[in-house]
Amino acid sequence: MRADARRNADRIVATAAEVVARDGADASLEDIARRAGVGSATLHRHFPSRAALLEAVFHERVEGVCWRARELTGAPDPYAALVAWLREFGAYVTSTRGLAASLLPGPHHSDACVAMLAEAGDGLLTRAVQAGTVRRDISVTDLLTLVNGVAVATGHGGPGETDRLLTLALEGIAP
Repeated sequence: MRADARRNADRIVATAAEVVARDGADASLEDIARRAGVGSATLHRHFPSRAALLEAVFHERVEGVCWRARELTGAPDPYAALVAWLREFGAYVTSTRGLAASLLPGPHHSDACVAMLAEAGDGLLTRAVQAGTVRRDISVTDLLTLVNGVAVATGHGGPGETDRLLTLALEGIAP
C-alpha cells in the first residue's frame, strides 16, 4: 500500500474508533469519512463493509484479550483461568461500545475477531474440560456467545452488572 493510502486507512480507523465509541456500531460511515478528511469512496475502497471497518477498529483490542487468554493458559487451576478470562472478556466487551454488536451474527459481524477469540479461548476451555471442571458438551463458541449476550443485555448496566449476571450463568457450566 502506498504511504498516502496507508495514512488514509490509519486515519479512517482512528476516526472510526472515536465515532463508534460515541455512537456505537451503527455510526454513520459518511460521518466517519468526513471526520477523517476522506471521501466516502476512499473509505469504501479501504473497508468494503461496515464489518470490515469494525474489525479494523477492534482488531488490536481483541488481540489484547487473546493475549490474556494465552497468558492464563499456564495457570494451575484450569477452571479458575477460564472463568477469569471470561469475566475479563465480559468487562471488556461491556466497556467497549460497538464491540458486542460486531461479535454477534448479523450485518456488523466480524468473523476475524470471533475466530481470534475462539482460538484463544479454546486452550483454556480444553484444559478445564480435561480437568473435569467444565462439561464436555460446552464449546468455546457457546461461552463467547454467552458472555457477549450477557454484555449486550446489560449494556448500560456496566461491567459490574455484566460480571454479576455472568457469574450466575457460569454456575451452570460445571458438571
